[in-house]
Amino acid sequence: MSDEEDEKPSLSGGSGFNSGRRKLEDDEGTRRQSSYKKMKFSKDSASPALGKPNSFAAKMMAKMGYIEGQGLGAEGKGRLAPIESQQRPQGVGLGAVKEKTKQAKEEEKRAAAFRGEVLEDSEEEEKKRRRKLKEMRMAGSGSGTSTPGGGRARAKIKYRTAAEIEADSEGLQVPSILKSLIDITGKETKLLMSTEVLLTSGPNMVPSETTATKIARGARRDLEAFADEWRALSDRRKFYDLQSRQIIGDLDVQQEEIQNLKTVVDAAQEIEQLYLGDNGISEDVSTWEAVTMKLQSMEIDFQEDLDNFGLSEVAVAALHPLFRSAMLDWEPLEDPTRTVSYIQRLSHILGIQAQSDSMAVTLQNGYHEPKRNRKSTSHYETLVYTLWLPPVRTAITSSWDPHDSTQITTFLTTWRPLLPAFILSNLIDQLIVPRLTAALSAWKPHSKRHHNTAPAPHIWLFPWLPNLPSYHTDLSYPAGLLTTVKHKLRSLLTSHPIPSGPPPYIFPWRPLLPTALPHLLTTHLLPRLAAYLHTHLSIDPSDQDLSPLTTVLAYTSLFSASTTAALLVSELFPKWHAILHLWLTSSPSYVEIIEWFAWWKEQLPPEISTHPLVAAEWTKGLETMNHAVELGDDVAAQLPAPAAGPARPLDSGTLLGTATNGHAVTPSKHVIPETTFKDEVEDWCAEEGLLMMPLREAHEVTGAPLFRITASANGKGGVLVYVKGDVLWARSKKDKAVWKPVGLDAGLVGMAGS
Repeated sequence: MSDEEDEKPSLSGGSGFNSGRRKLEDDEGTRRQSSYKKMKFSKDSASPALGKPNSFAAKMMAKMGYIEGQGLGAEGKGRLAPIESQQRPQGVGLGAVKEKTKQAKEEEKRAAAFRGEVLEDSEEEEKKRRRKLKEMRMAGSGSGTSTPGGGRARAKIKYRTAAEIEADSEGLQVPSILKSLIDITGKETKLLMSTEVLLTSGPNMVPSETTATKIARGARRDLEAFADEWRALSDRRKFYDLQSRQIIGDLDVQQEEIQNLKTVVDAAQEIEQLYLGDNGISEDVSTWEAVTMKLQSMEIDFQEDLDNFGLSEVAVAALHPLFRSAMLDWEPLEDPTRTVSYIQRLSHILGIQAQSDSMAVTLQNGYHEPKRNRKSTSHYETLVYTLWLPPVRTAITSSWDPHDSTQITTFLTTWRPLLPAFILSNLIDQLIVPRLTAALSAWKPHSKRHHNTAPAPHIWLFPWLPNLPSYHTDLSYPAGLLTTVKHKLRSLLTSHPIPSGPPPYIFPWRPLLPTALPHLLTTHLLPRLAAYLHTHLSIDPSDQDLSPLTTVLAYTSLFSASTTAALLVSELFPKWHAILHLWLTSSPSYVEIIEWFAWWKEQLPPEISTHPLVAAEWTKGLETMNHAVELGDDVAAQLPAPAAGPARPLDSGTLLGTATNGHAVTPSKHVIPETTFKDEVEDWCAEEGLLMMPLREAHEVTGAPLFRITASANGKGGVLVYVKGDVLWARSKKDKAVWKPVGLDAGLVGMAGS
């Protein structure tokens, strides 16, 4: 073969062409690497040599602010040298060699230092990790030799001895021969059987492969399994023993309960024999006493099991025949304490709970109801509702006089601690309060058609107040009894005859109506007093009639001194100043005028006469007289007429007549309309900024006209109401067929704004 043929690539061999190609690529890589090696760096800085210091590149970078030896950028945090390339061997992929050069790593550390951080080299971390793993492998091997393949040393298996297995399994006995066989692989010297020599391994055999070891290992596994099963059986036996003791204890408890129930049944049978005589039920006191003592004995014996044995039901059943017989001819108002002493002694076993119990809850109507989880009534409550309530209802509705509160209050005070809350509520709200309200409405002290001999309400109503729920003394509740009293007093004040003097029935209600009563007097009585004084009082120095003034001054005990003084300033002194001016301008006798002035000051009570408002009027009169003396003969022409007086403190529309230039004018006959509850509702709506608009509709049942109370200016929304008597009824928004009484309070404001 010639030299030319040798230089040609061979295709048949499969490697000649490839070897020639690799040779060309290696030459190219060698030349490229030699060109990179020709790049030189200065020793004093990390930046590449820019040639001569005065070269064009050096001058251009210096002109741009670059300082040799510092990084790029305004703060010098940039790179110190250009990016250095790293040549990868031919044909090798990414990740096979270290891609970062030393220069790149130094730049990263320098940038981290500018940020206040410390950057560790990943290679150093990898070296530390590998060094630590190597130390761990060396420590785990236990010997200086490394395992084949460089893996971790295999952990040595630890076996328990037969004695340890036997000690761990309480009650398990391991035969001695089995102990010797299992412990053959232990450290201590073993006592083996004669066949052990045949099973001993030879000098060239691996210990783990000997037959003796295999037998010992199998025996150990069997013993471990037996020991585990032994422990499981022992635990199960303990559980069965515990369950057996528990069942025996439950049986003892049930046996005791059965015995107690037998005792209860025997006691009930004894009670049955007590009140059952030869001819029926024995109602004498001895039977009541015997039954009560027997039930008390049962309560003491089974104090902890009253609910478990249903002793409350037993007690009610025992008392039911006696109680029913006692209620047949009972007159509650004549004999209010019948059977009370026996029920009080049995209150605990009957399940009677005090309404002042700490666990009691307050019902909507103010009564206290003990908390209970049951929805139905108790046996005692059923007994009271079916046997006790009917005769009481009959007595209250037929024979009780609401003006006589002695008997009914005594009866209620006696039975109140023994009554369930719902029965007490039914008794007061459905029976007693309607009778009291009717009697209050029928009271007319000034009626001329019928001679009214009924006592004033405070006489027969005050004893009831401690026995009534709190809402009856709350004026914000429309159906409360005190609210009814307020409406009655308002009606009476608007029709009370002024000459008859102050109504005596007003004074006792001051403690109960500290705010409402002064408002009623100022709104409904004071304007009528002013009208009476304005109409009937005339100032006549020659023949003075003080009866109108005396009548009005009799009412001063109902008002404050300031209110009375303002009334006189408004209605008395304008007339008085007019007569004084007329006298001074008509050839007066100043001695008579001075005596007249002093006489008038004596007619008023001292606390009224010395009041600043009245004292100012006296001073005004003295100034008028002094001015008349100074004018002399010209007094008739130059003495100015008195002013009309200050603005009246009362509504002028309520007063009768007016005064012009101080001269009295005879008023025409005027009738004061009576204020109704509807007027009060309208006034209240005006104060709260609400609209009360009449609708051309009527209530379906009562026929009362309907109104809409709303806070909207367009008259929409709000709530529909109607007035019946002195109660305001509002329609429920959830159920339009339901109407509920509401008060003039924030609740109605909220309904009107919704």
